[in-house]
Order: sequence, then structure tokens, then C-alpha cells
Amino acid sequence: MRNDFLGRTLAVIEDLSVEEQMFLYEKTRELKQKWHNGEDVSSFKIKKRNVGIYIVFVEPSTRTKESFVNAAKFHSGPNVKVNVFSSEHSSFNKQESYVDTFSMLTSYSDYSIFVVRTKLEGVCRLLERKVSEFAARNKIEVPSFINAGDGKHEHPTQELLDEYTFLEQNNFDTSFIHLALVGDLLHGRTVHSKVNGLKIFKSVKVDLVAPEELAMPDHYVEKMKENGFEVRTFSSIEEYLKQEDVAKIWYFTRLQLERMGEDILEKVHKLREAVTFKKEFLERLPEGVKFYHPLPRHKLYPTIPNFLDHLSLNGWETQARNGYWVRIVLLSMFGGSITAPFDTSKRNVEPEDDFIIPVPVVHGNKGVQKDGKRGIKPIDNGTVIDHIAKGKSPEEIYATILKIRKILHLYDVDSADGIFRSSDGNFKGYISLPSRYLSKREIKKLAAISPNTTVNIIKNCSVAEKYRIKLPPTIYGFEELRCKNEYCITNPVHGENVSPSFVRNKKGQFICEYCETPHSFEEIWSI
Repeated sequence: MRNDFLGRTLAVIEDLSVEEQMFLYEKTRELKQKWHNGEDVSSFKIKKRNVGIYIVFVEPSTRTKESFVNAAKFHSGPNVKVNVFSSEHSSFNKQESYVDTFSMLTSYSDYSIFVVRTKLEGVCRLLERKVSEFAARNKIEVPSFINAGDGKHEHPTQELLDEYTFLEQNNFDTSFIHLALVGDLLHGRTVHSKVNGLKIFKSVKVDLVAPEELAMPDHYVEKMKENGFEVRTFSSIEEYLKQEDVAKIWYFTRLQLERMGEDILEKVHKLREAVTFKKEFLERLPEGVKFYHPLPRHKLYPTIPNFLDHLSLNGWETQARNGYWVRIVLLSMFGGSITAPFDTSKRNVEPEDDFIIPVPVVHGNKGVQKDGKRGIKPIDNGTVIDHIAKGKSPEEIYATILKIRKILHLYDVDSADGIFRSSDGNFKGYISLPSRYLSKREIKKLAAISPNTTVNIIKNCSVAEKYRIKLPPTIYGFEELRCKNEYCITNPVHGENVSPSFVRNKKGQFICEYCETPHSFEEIWSI
């Protein structure tokens, strides 16, 4: 059991459990109270020797960057040095990889905390894995990584300050929250972090207010529902205010034009109109409503117009200031000056379930020859892959057979394949491989290409081993794997030489472990 946060990484909000998040919020409240009361706050300062805090912003930022710089300076002193890197002056412009750069920086301190902002998604997860290996090889203490925003994926430290601000408005009551998310929910990483960040509340109602072109991605909506949230959708503020059950917490986001394609940009005036608050809406708001915004606001077209600045609706200014306090405490935790009264060990990963299932062999099945197969004879020794894409159309089955051949490199071996109708009337495919045995690694690969397939190992004209395979819980380590997200750190175009890895969710989708983009099992392969 351990109670410190040294070497922990915050790549996504779920890297902190609900208990750990609430601990951070309570400590932030304590720090703010002591500061405003003029009390001693030195207990929050990092005391560990020779600590390097590196603020590395490969994507330009003002608010988040300066918030972290000032939070780091709170800790600076004889034991702690603060180093700030910007996108204009970085080794990344010299084509050095992320792993090489951060491994080198790790060498300059006894312990390092990296705050990283990038356009690419999944960078902190990559660094957590690879730089930790470098540290272990060189007997250096494992560093911490904090994601300060990666592409349109997540912004977990913004989520921490948002949730802390919501708690302040709720008098730290976690029993229920009702909020409206308004604006660009497609590209807004701050709202994506709320899918899991809001789990600190026992009951959650979320109203998604955005036109279809800027709607929350489906996989995030589904995740909210899996988390037990009540989710409602509205196409505009106008539509939202026509009904009675209006939230008292509104969270606006700007339209992120820099992330939009030409098809969306052509409609930008109409889209902006749908999510911009107007004076005539004021009378429709219930009492006690607060507006929040991660900032910045667009100077010409703010979704929260300037006429609201002096009204009691203004909650975004307090929200922005809270970023300083929350980030001080986060650095305190990761720097070892704050320890928890509970176990902070990383949660154990659930073991893989069995997806290659041995099936009892009925002796006498000579080469698994069945009526209806054409162009193939029973084989003496080798492998027969059966039940390929059963129930699909012949065209889909044939495409799956080709895919199996390409990915398993079966295109230049003695073999046969075909499609036939089984006794239940469904079509299915097969591949026969004389004198060729599939390894367990190849069978695992096959499970992610064509699940629900049967593998028969033939020896001396009889079935010696038989396996039914289903979707594996994880899939990794194969060169043909690809994440479909072009901004994922694993995409070959970025030149980081990162092998993709995927985890199966409850719906049978494969989730990229770096950028969390969901895939069907058909989509993870690039051939």
C-alpha cells in the first residue's frame, strides 16, 4: 500500500479515481481558505530535492500555460526548478521524437514533472510508458506527466478546475448536478473530459446544446449513458429555453474553427447563431443560473457576449482563477508534498479473458471435410479455418478471406479457400492450409480479424486440436494495426514509431489506448 502520488500520470481524467479527485478538491478548498486568511501555506510546497517542473507547450496557449507557470512558481525554490518550453523554440521542430526529448529532460533532475500540451492525441500516455522504461534502465525515478490538452481528445486539468468550481457553486454537495453543455461539443476537449469527470456526482443530468454539425461524438454520449447520466439533446439555445427544465449550470465552449473542415466552415454563421446567448433569453432563465467557459472567448463572436460580464450569471471569471489553485495542488500531489489517507496504488488491470476456446475433438472427423465444400479435399496435416464471417453475404465473406490472407501472410502458400452454405442456411467461408500450422500468436491475430471463427489443427488426417475464437480483450504488437484517428500519436504520418494498441469495451468495440477513439474490429487493420 502507498499513499503518495509520485510517478503518477494524468493523461485522462479517469487516471485519478473519484476518491483521488475529491481529495484534490478538498485540498484545493483548504489552500484557498488558508491563502485568503493569510495563513501559512508552506505545507503545500514541494520539498523533495532536485525536482524539475517542465512546462512543455508544443501547441500555443496563454491561459493554461500561464496558469501552470505560476502554479509551478509557487513551488520554485532551492529544491525545485521551473523550465518553460514553447512551440517556437523546441527540439520537436528539429524532428526529434517525443520519447527522445523527454527521456533526455528526465536525466536533468532527480525527479521530474512534465506538463504537456500538444496537437497530437495520446502523447502523455506514450510518454508514461516509454520514458518510464528509460528511467528504469537508467535507475532514475519514474517521472510524472500531466496532460494540459491533446488535440480534441481531453483536457483533464481544465476538468479538475471545472469540477472544483461546480462543487463551490453546489456547496460541495455531490448528490446531484444538472448542467447544460453549450457550443462546439464535437471538437471541445474540455467537454469530452466531463464524460468521466462528472462521476464525482452521484446523480447527473446533462443537456447537450449544439447543432448537429457540432454535436457531441456518439461514443462520448454512449459513455455518459453507461456512467448512469441522464442525457438530453437540443439543437440550439432557442430550442433549449422553450422547455421548462433548464439547468442552473451552463458550460459554454467556443467554436473551434481551426479544427473544422470546409463543409462546416461554410455554415459557421448559422452554427454560431445556435449557441450564442442573446439578451432576449435573459427573462427565460431560472433564478441562480451561472455561466462558465474554459476561455478564451472570441473577441468578435463570443458565445457568452460581453453584456453578461457584470451580471450575476458570470461564473467564468472565478472559474478561471480557480485554475491556479487547482494546479498548485495537483503539482503538490505529484511532487510528493501531499499524501492521501488511502491507498493510491495504481488500479490493477483486469486479466484477459479467454478468447481462444478449446473445443472437444470428435474423433473420426477426417480433415473436417463437410458436404457442400467445393474445390478442397481433406488434408493430412495442417490447418483449416472454418466459419469465416458466418451469416454475412458471400461478398463480405470473400472480402474477409482476402483480409485474413493478407494480414496473416497466407497469399504465397499452398492453400485453398471457398464459401459454402451451412446446414442452417447461412453462408460461411473457409481456408485450408496443408502442412501449415497456425501459431497461438497467429490465432490471436485471427481473433481480431474474424471473430467467431473455428480453427482446426489437422494431424495424420484427423482433427488433433479445435478452437473457437472470439474477440480478444486487447490487441497489440502487430505491424498491420492502425488507429483511424489521423491526429493520434500512433499514426505513422507523425513519425513517432508508436505501435497502436487497443482494448475491447463492453460493446465489442476496440478503443485506442492512446487517443481513445473507438473502432470496430474491421477498422483496426491497415492492409
